[in-house]
Amino acid sequence: MPDTLPSPPPTPGALDGLRVIEMGQLIAGPFAGKMLGEFGADVVKIEPPGAGDPLRNWRLLQDGTSVWWQVSSRNKRSVALDLRTPEGQDIARRLIKEADVLVENFSPGTLEAWGLGWESLSALNPGLVMLRISGYGQTGPYRDRPGFGVIGEAMGGLRHLTGEPGRVPVRVGVSIGDTLAALHGTIGVLMALYHRKVHGGAGQVIDVALNEAVFNVMESLLPEYSAFGAVREAAGSALPGIAPSNAYRCHDGYVLIAGNGDSIFKRLMDTIGRADLAAAGDLASNAGRVARVTEIDAAIEQWTRTRRVADVLATLGPARVPAGKVYTAKDIHEDPHYRARDMILRQRTRDGHELDVPGIVPKLSVTPGTLRSSAPHLGGDTDAVLRQMGLSEADIAVLRGKGIVA
Repeated sequence: MPDTLPSPPPTPGALDGLRVIEMGQLIAGPFAGKMLGEFGADVVKIEPPGAGDPLRNWRLLQDGTSVWWQVSSRNKRSVALDLRTPEGQDIARRLIKEADVLVENFSPGTLEAWGLGWESLSALNPGLVMLRISGYGQTGPYRDRPGFGVIGEAMGGLRHLTGEPGRVPVRVGVSIGDTLAALHGTIGVLMALYHRKVHGGAGQVIDVALNEAVFNVMESLLPEYSAFGAVREAAGSALPGIAPSNAYRCHDGYVLIAGNGDSIFKRLMDTIGRADLAAAGDLASNAGRVARVTEIDAAIEQWTRTRRVADVLATLGPARVPAGKVYTAKDIHEDPHYRARDMILRQRTRDGHELDVPGIVPKLSVTPGTLRSSAPHLGGDTDAVLRQMGLSEADIAVLRGKGIVA
């Protein structure tokens, strides 16, 4: 069934002509493939015959397919190929030989066991850029441990900081460890491709560990410990060491207020009727406000708790105090700003359903990302890809009869 998607721009995509083989499953590898595909790369996703990528069956299903899958695998072609067989491995080699990028997030050593390790693939294709995402990286004493995003979040230091003080560490709410790894991996791929093109360099491996991707965004966590022996602890909704910045109770929910700039703080205090705090000399800088943060937070919440969230935002907006409500999926869906910036797009699935999906980030002015095709059925492009490789219909029929492709 044809897709209903926005028309592509008249200019080529930023990554038009880039050939990507994706061997990833679930979240991290496929998210990197999604990013590359949105900007024009031809992404061929290899899935095991039968069940395919397990993400097809995660969370809420529509006609037996996850709606998460519809986002993760848009702009990709699916080839159902059994990589555990010599014939399947040979087909993979032929595909990789002509590719620019290989994305994989198997456990370290898996591809080597299939004869598809870096040494053999780079000899076959010296320009190959290989993105490898794993729990702990391709080297080190933990390389063979099983690792998922949640474990990477814990080891990277994030889980220790999430939640209320003294309570059990909580999950951020999304698979942030996986997506952070994918984003780091995508950046690595683009840098390696730049090196290959501009400096005439060969291909290379991008080795991304889930815990390292998380650790890389942990701000001053380690330097504070190194310099002062300070261990940052969970602080709930507050921003430790920067004040005031917190979630404040309203009559009908919570509002986030970031009044931590010096001039912003004064405007906030004047707006809520606390001119005394606005004029206090010791609160003119962040250090003084941090020392009195409990008092300041109490003053702000005394003002917010008798008001509705919408009224708080309507008052703080003209005062140029950064504030916002805590959005649900429903709030996002109904917000005109999201739609004005094409961050909610309408996509038709291969099964004919109309689905609102997230738009594309980042926004490039000349070569923006596009939705060219919706997520594929399992093996929906197997025959077309094999024919492009030069296999005949008879060859494909033999492989299908053996269960090597589907």
